[in-house]
Amino acid sequence: MQIRKSHYSWKSMKTIDYRFRDVAEAYPELPTNFYKITSPQDMFTMFKLMFLNLVQEVFIVYWLNSANKVIGFDTISQGNLNSSIVHPREVFRGAVVSSCASIILAHNHPSGNPEPSSEDISITKKIYEAGKLLDIPVFDHIIFAGDSYTSFVEKRLI
Repeated sequence: MQIRKSHYSWKSMKTIDYRFRDVAEAYPELPTNFYKITSPQDMFTMFKLMFLNLVQEVFIVYWLNSANKVIGFDTISQGNLNSSIVHPREVFRGAVVSSCASIILAHNHPSGNPEPSSEDISITKKIYEAGKLLDIPVFDHIIFAGDSYTSFVEKRLI
């Protein structure tokens, strides 16, 4: 019996550290020293440039340490004009690997309407419950819509 070697090596695998390098190159205007998140407004101010002028929905999960500082993030889904497919499995994969304390969910509405859809509310509740099981709480879910945002925590949706 012959064992096949994987064509992947540790050197070729992308780590969380590389994710920040890629983002720094793609978004040089983002702060490299992430600040403590104390409110949804902080999150909106810090990351609105990532969602500005996008023509399709993009769903991102941000990983926070125990001091509520963003330690990483991952793009979970890039959808179409008004939807994107999200599953809790993909949301928590990077969160577990990064050993984060909590997560913040975020996506954009290219239409400019910051109000959450019924699908937004449904998937957020599903992810929120999965976070309880994994002991990785969902800190908030923020919808970016041009120059405005909606926070699920502020609206008491989670």
